[in-house]
Amino acid sequence: MPRVCAFTGRRTSIGCTYTHRGKAKYLGGVGTKVTGKTKRRFRPNIQTVTAVIDGSVQRVKASAKAIRMGLVIKPLKRRYAYKPQKPASETPAG
Repeated sequence: MPRVCAFTGRRTSIGCTYTHRGKAKYLGGVGTKVTGKTKRRFRPNIQTVTAVIDGSVQRVKASAKAIRMGLVIKPLKRRYAYKPQKPASETPAG
């Protein structure tokens, strides 16, 4: 599975690490120069959690920010707390 949040869509993004040489102007130097750029990855804090999605319990990948925001609804700890649902054919119409 890819490293993608199921709720916010956060995924690994790319950037660069810059290597500098020289002394900053405000410190009395002539300024810094970039001597190298290296690719790097910014990885989101993805957690595998058990969540209720469309009434069923599933294990999904969610970012820590989505969990903190309350987007992830976690199931109840005990199964007897769920009420058994009757099929549509047994319920009286009306």
